Amino acid sequence: MSSAAYREYLFPPDHPRIRELKGLDPYAYREVARAEGTFTGELIRGWTPLYKNDFRGITENGSLREGLHPLEPAKPGEEAPVGDMVSAARELLDTLDAESRDRICHAVDAVEWQTWANPEFMQFDTGLRLEFQPPEVRRAALTLVRESLSAEGYDEVRTMMRINGFLGEVVDLENILGEFSYNIALYGTPDEHAPWGWQLFGHHCAVNCLVVEGRSTVGPVFLGAEPNEIDAGPHAGTTAFTERISLGRQVMAALTTELRAAATVYERMVDPGMPEGRVHPGDERHLAGAFQDNRVIPFEGVRVREIPSAARELVMATVEEFLKLLPPGPRAARMREVRAHLDDTWFSWIGGHGPDDVFYYRVQSPAVIAELDHHCGVFLDYDSPKPFHVHTVLRTPHGNDYGRSWVRQWQQGRHR
Repeated sequence: MSSAAYREYLFPPDHPRIRELKGLDPYAYREVARAEGTFTGELIRGWTPLYKNDFRGITENGSLREGLHPLEPAKPGEEAPVGDMVSAARELLDTLDAESRDRICHAVDAVEWQTWANPEFMQFDTGLRLEFQPPEVRRAALTLVRESLSAEGYDEVRTMMRINGFLGEVVDLENILGEFSYNIALYGTPDEHAPWGWQLFGHHCAVNCLVVEGRSTVGPVFLGAEPNEIDAGPHAGTTAFTERISLGRQVMAALTTELRAAATVYERMVDPGMPEGRVHPGDERHLAGAFQDNRVIPFEGVRVREIPSAARELVMATVEEFLKLLPPGPRAARMREVRAHLDDTWFSWIGGHGPDDVFYYRVQSPAVIAELDHHCGVFLDYDSPKPFHVHTVLRTPHGNDYGRSWVRQWQQGRHR
């Protein structure tokens, strides 16, 4: 689909979808979104109870594989930039008054980790809302994010935030769709060795990062965009997910007709063969999004070990594209772990695989889940998935989302 194709789906300025939200601040909008009988209210009622469940982790069959995420010191060349992260976190804390420090700080294994969400309406006001912070706090928060991620990963996070602000400008709802409409929280005490981390979340961008003993991990990660480009203003030319979309299509093109059919679990985005509930009103086809920390997600599609080697390497390139948020060292460590489970890695697909088709795909193994899904309109007027509205999810199954398996091992002294 051509650039800026999304503009033909703009609501008229006086449409109720736009008019009724103008002038609301995030807290007023939160109350509107919670109203009984509304689309958002029903989403909130379905998600809210899930975050209080004891964290176990996503599995493919309900059984956790013990010992899958050993807490071992970082191998040479795989170290996280811990010193720079610690300095940035302490500088962020130094910019805050006592009340704000109390709001932003949580225990390293606090349940608040599990309150992140990706919609534009505020469900949980965890930590500090960046849009209400002074510039020095925003700068310090973004410095922490930058020092924790790779350069391209930081750019990707900022792209999601800027596209959100751009969407707000385009639909004239900057009051709820802003570049800084995001919450940030800290977990644990910044330290060179002990576990600690941070969380940034809001519309179309949620990143959870933990570091311990020189190891770092990101996940859950949700990145999305509607539209997936900026075609006007100071950031014109910005695009998102081009490579992830291309890699998915390349995997399908590298399969034989028989394997492509085996990978395709449903031919239509809303398929009559789908079981009830397979398409969620908010998450649509992706299964590992917010509040799904303990979900059982069976393997589907084709085993990667059974596909041609060229296609297999494209699947691995797809996973690495999702992991590029990590700095080079931790990314290499994660890819080593992912490749160790290559024989138990699956690739599945929903939808068409032509150049203009919309689709969903998932790479899943005991070590990783990576999902991409094209979605229906939320702030643009269309009711079937379009190529310019994209959601992606990254998870670490079997208990190491939020680095939780590492934290538990640290707390139990198993690392010594």
